[in-house]
Amino acid sequence: MAIKTKKILVPLDGSKNCLRGLDMAIHIARQSHGVIIGLAVKSVPGIYALHPLGFLDFNSMKEIKKIIEQAKVKAAKKGIQLTGKVIAGDPGYDIARFANNSKNGIDMIVIGARGRGSAKEFFLGSVSNYVLHKSKKPVLIVK
Repeated sequence: MAIKTKKILVPLDGSKNCLRGLDMAIHIARQSHGVIIGLAVKSVPGIYALHPLGFLDFNSMKEIKKIIEQAKVKAAKKGIQLTGKVIAGDPGYDIARFANNSKNGIDMIVIGARGRGSAKEFFLGSVSNYVLHKSKKPVLIVK
């Protein structure tokens, strides 16, 4: 019995591993006639997460939008629809929460092994490790 993978979640941060994850997600989406949701999580410091206006950093928002646009173009060249979404919060927690929310209809997560994190994340990466353990959906970690 084949598993249908119609909606693939790909966290996007602009790193090389994130782009390798996107390539793998495009490959899977082509095989299963699926679509990709590109999720960029703007990491916000804890004190700003509670502020009603949030943490507004327009330069990083431009960068995030550019990353999503590049991902859309890359997917479109292979005939795959990619929908971009930007949220603010804690990357690992919010990626897993987004995937686990049944309203989003995510079938699978494809994530890079390491993103743009600090030196403490050398081995697997704290975000990908968190998502791997907290997601209720299948997770493919791409190195």
